[in-house]
Amino acid sequence: MKEYKYKINGNTYKVAVGDIDDNIAQVEVNGIPYKVELERAAAPVKVVNKPRAAAAPRTASGEKVIAKPAAAPAGGFVVKAPLPGVILSISVKVGDTVKAADTVAMLEAMKMENAIRAGRDGKVTAINAQPGNSVLEGAAIITIE
Repeated sequence: MKEYKYKINGNTYKVAVGDIDDNIAQVEVNGIPYKVELERAAAPVKVVNKPRAAAAPRTASGEKVIAKPAAAPAGGFVVKAPLPGVILSISVKVGDTVKAADTVAMLEAMKMENAIRAGRDGKVTAINAQPGNSVLEGAAIITIE
C-alpha cells in the first residue's frame, strides 16, 4: 500500500491506497477502509499522421518549376504586385481612366489587405490578373497607357 498525507482546510488526512481491481480501489483514510470507484479511462485517442507534402515539380532537366512574373508588355506602364499574395479585387475595367493615387486592386498578403495604386495617370489597357489569382512579387496586374 502506498501512503500519503494530505492537509485539507487545516485537517490532516493519512491516506493509504491499496489494490486496484478493474475500476475499484481499496483506500484507507485515517484507518477507515473505503472502496472507491474510479472513472473509466476514456478510449485511447487515435493519432492521425498528416501526409507529407509532395516534392515540388521539376522539369526534365531536374530544375524546379517556379512560376515567374509575366513580362511587361511593350508600350505601357505596368502596375506590379509589390509582394506575393492573392488578388482580392480589381476595381477598374479596360478603358477606364485612372489617376496615379487611385486604388486599382486589393492584394491579400500575410493576412493583410494591401491597396495597389495605379502609380501614374492614364488609361487601363489590360488587366493581367483576376480576383482569386495568386501572384508573385513583381507580377503584372494591370497595364496603363
